[in-house]
Amino acid sequence: MGILFVSCKKEPVVSSVGMPYPKLPATPFSYDDFDAPSYLQGGVYDFFNSTPGSNPITKEGATLGRVLFYDKQLSKNNTVSCASCHHQDKAFTDGLVGSIGLYGEATSRNSMAIVNSFMGFRFFWDQRAVGLEELALMPIQHPVEMDMSLDELEIKLTKLPYYSKLFDQAFGDPTITRDRIALALAQFMRSIYSISSKYDEGVETNFANYTAQELQGKDLFFVDARTNCNNCHQTHYFFDSTPHNNGLESNYVDQGVGGLTGNSSNFGKFKTPTLRNIAHTAPYMHDGRFSSLEEVVEFYNSGIQPHVNLDDRLTTNGVIGGPPRQMNLTPQEKEALVAFLKTLSDPSLFTNERWSNPFE
Repeated sequence: MGILFVSCKKEPVVSSVGMPYPKLPATPFSYDDFDAPSYLQGGVYDFFNSTPGSNPITKEGATLGRVLFYDKQLSKNNTVSCASCHHQDKAFTDGLVGSIGLYGEATSRNSMAIVNSFMGFRFFWDQRAVGLEELALMPIQHPVEMDMSLDELEIKLTKLPYYSKLFDQAFGDPTITRDRIALALAQFMRSIYSISSKYDEGVETNFANYTAQELQGKDLFFVDARTNCNNCHQTHYFFDSTPHNNGLESNYVDQGVGGLTGNSSNFGKFKTPTLRNIAHTAPYMHDGRFSSLEEVVEFYNSGIQPHVNLDDRLTTNGVIGGPPRQMNLTPQEKEALVAFLKTLSDPSLFTNERWSNPFE
């Protein structure tokens, strides 16, 4: 059976198993047309671009990935999709302390943004996934999130009439396998980029578009030795590939990377999230303990706790586990730093149809 690409009906058109068909354009979106500006090319950007040669982004592959990403039938009871925890209007987070799975139970960690994820090699707060292809299948199998075995998943998708053509277009034949599901989901997630913020315009114009307050915040972020923000949120993508302990607690309940590896030198270390669109991804930290950027800035200003693995960039002596630094910013400086962080928002991300829900 063919795929419905466009419908003028208000009611959703449903498949023979009673679920909606995805509505896709007759000509696929150009997911493979990302053209980074010069300040996002070469050197470190080439090194951290983790797009594997074996799974380049294609229009057809990312289109399939988009359908899979939004399809609730990837969960056992057809109530939860990948997008249930990653909303486009929230920079692909969900605004919750813990995401809600298919049985109404909350996950133990805050949902991370899926934006510019082609940069970097390890994913999740504890960095347990090496690459997006590995990440893609983990939430599907997680008993709290989607609770589907991969055997069940392959059988279930084979029975949905719209997938045969999509897999054929993406891979040259209609065979549905877990590996192909992972490849397509990874292509779609890797296609979600954000490089059209006020900050990006500023880079191109020597920040002539910034207010005096935003310029002050930019200097605090990049230049002021009291803050060192850019030492952990690096490059124009504002991310870091290595995990850090940022002094949230002296005794962590969730040990992050250390809890996964059992290595005591990693206790309390978590992946450093991108600051792109940070004004839209509250609540903050792995456990969603902070509800506003003002709270986050105040934490780094006066609330860092001692820990044996506290990152050396947050200590007074520059040694891991040293005494916590206090930045002692003025109220005006804290407001300026928040104002700068808000310039990292990219309005086009929230409305671009290529990343939207094809079932709506």
